[in-house]
Amino acid sequence: QDIRTEVYQMNLRHRKFTELLNIVCVRKTNLLTNQQSYILLFSSDLALDAEKMVDYYSLRFQIEFNFRDAKQYWGLQDSMNVNKTPVNNAANLSMFMVSVSAKLKNRFGDENTPYSVLDLKSHYRGLKYLEETLKILPQKPEPIVIDEITQHLSSIGAIHYTQPDLNPG
Repeated sequence: QDIRTEVYQMNLRHRKFTELLNIVCVRKTNLLTNQQSYILLFSSDLALDAEKMVDYYSLRFQIEFNFRDAKQYWGLQDSMNVNKTPVNNAANLSMFMVSVSAKLKNRFGDENTPYSVLDLKSHYRGLKYLEETLKILPQKPEPIVIDEITQHLSSIGAIHYTQPDLNPG
């Protein structure tokens, strides 16, 4: 589109390290504003090519973001682990929760629709509220009304809010 990406790679020394470092510099230029941004990537593997290093860093950050989301949205933010086994268990649990979230998200249709773990929690919380509310009603509403209420309740608290199609009575 309107972004030009240039990748440079070189092996350099740093005064704090005795061995050479494999350095990749990614320069992105916005062709409309001419603004530039730089990303520096480092590796001790001198044979690693630039494309592979960019891929590895991309995957690494995706894992970190997934881990952060799992901790934040699934209640793991209060766990403080410093030993190897508990850290490993927490990482595996958070990745499992992200995988479960991805599977649950697939129930809602289009893969390209913006969706977050918070949206998923809002959806299921809305369903639970509706289920409990219907239990106390003397007469259940029509299924179409239940669907509209479900859509509305599921959107409350969601990041990617969708305006429900409520037809007043």
